[in-house]
Amino acid sequence: MNTNTKPKAKKKTKRVVIKVGSAVLTENNNIAKERMLNLVSMISGLRKTYDVILVTSGAVAAGYSTLKLDKSKQIGKKALAAAGQPILMTAYKKKFDIYDIDTAQILLTEDDFDSRKRTKMFQEIIDAHLTHDILPIVNENDITSTPEQQFGDNDQLSAVVAHATNADILVILSDIDGYFDKNPHEYQDAKIFKTMSKIPEQALLEESTANNSFATGGIVTKLKAANFLIKHGRKMLLCNGFDLSAAESFLLENKHTLGTLFGPENEIKKESK
Repeated sequence: MNTNTKPKAKKKTKRVVIKVGSAVLTENNNIAKERMLNLVSMISGLRKTYDVILVTSGAVAAGYSTLKLDKSKQIGKKALAAAGQPILMTAYKKKFDIYDIDTAQILLTEDDFDSRKRTKMFQEIIDAHLTHDILPIVNENDITSTPEQQFGDNDQLSAVVAHATNADILVILSDIDGYFDKNPHEYQDAKIFKTMSKIPEQALLEESTANNSFATGGIVTKLKAANFLIKHGRKMLLCNGFDLSAAESFLLENKHTLGTLFGPENEIKKESK
């Protein structure tokens, strides 16, 4: 008889997808260990209430710490990702071990959602992990996929994951406090949108401009992720990943202190009262 089988976890009533970007996870071409530990600590607390799925960037940046290649070239990026994936997952494992949390890595491409059969397989894998109290850590498969198979950024990947796994909300942790009426880095009078139920069409057509050299998104990819979820009747919170208090307040105390909440109008009105 196998006595080492971990007991099944109690099914939570809510499910959240947390997405963290390279700008938050890395600093000076290395993993930002303190910020990663803060993230892991928050996830540990969330797991008492939520089934949690983590979508993470950072493999290419982690790879650059040991392999100095040009990430703008396709082969360079793939080689960096291949070198960086074990570094990134080892860093996560060390932090999650502190809280006795087991993890599993899932690498995806857009093709994994191109049929009901493949999507169902992904859903069943996620459910199996969560049922056995394992934290799924998802990233895009940069290594073996072709450009046609890639989402291109983890913001849109996380939105598809949130929808496919029937998550109550996607929380994107970024290097900004939310979505502003103009660039807060350039204009001191920029005002944050507390809620948004419709993304302006022009905003979705803007060019992506990531603030971090290893990031692939910027605000536009986050808006595209939000737009996808709004159309599917789901919610997304965009908030700061350097200071996790806004995310924790919203998820654990139901208090919308900072960050932009996207979603269908009837849903976000209830959340922001």
